[in-house]
Amino acid sequence: MIEQTVMRALDFTLYYGDFKALNSINMEIPMNSITAIIGPSGCGKSSLIRSFNRMNDLIANMRTEGRILVDDEDIYSQDVVQLRRKVGMVFQRPNPFPKSIFDNVAYGPRIHGVRDRSRLAAIVEGSIRDAALWEEVRDDLDKSALSLSGGQQQRLCIARALAVEPEVILMDEPASALDPVATLKIEELMGKLKRKYTIVVVTHNMQQAARVSDYTAFMLTDPERSGNLIEFGRTSDIFTKPLDKRTEDYISGRFG
Repeated sequence: MIEQTVMRALDFTLYYGDFKALNSINMEIPMNSITAIIGPSGCGKSSLIRSFNRMNDLIANMRTEGRILVDDEDIYSQDVVQLRRKVGMVFQRPNPFPKSIFDNVAYGPRIHGVRDRSRLAAIVEGSIRDAALWEEVRDDLDKSALSLSGGQQQRLCIARALAVEPEVILMDEPASALDPVATLKIEELMGKLKRKYTIVVVTHNMQQAARVSDYTAFMLTDPERSGNLIEFGRTSDIFTKPLDKRTEDYISGRFG
């Protein structure tokens, strides 16, 4: 039985022109949990996670069928700026702005009208603390974010996403460009963040999915190369007693 859900996909289908990238996806994202999306390359994982906050709107000839709901409201009936305030995104490679550490984290709140310096300072400090980066940068907030290491940059990008107080944080392979030490810090951070946020993470690393997630979605392409959701459930069940043989074959390394 899934706990309270914050996001749902209902028969959601995504097209890029004539190509059907996602085929009738049905999924519920439980609140205050980590949901991992796994599957071989090209199965639609990134297309799905980018659909959750309408990042695919930027792609020409994109169209959708079905619905995605956040707090029971269709995302396509919402203002996209407000949607992305609720549903933040962290990308595969760190993408800090060429600004100071402070201005990177303050960027979102400023866009949403926060101008008071003391309030901005409190938001920036709280967000950087939540991203487990404060002790490393507290004396360097005026330095360029580009001077940080890759792992620090990724945590800064997480802090930037947290600064607008989202309900959901989407992470598209957030540790794939990082070394093992930085990866461990990101994984530990995710475990802490789920106390306050709902996290959806795409990962190619099945061991990572098994370590960090509470729920796992397994995706696979059909003969037409459309992405399909094969199985969704508690991570412990997906990895030890999957219901679909294709899931078992992928988990066991027989393909993919």
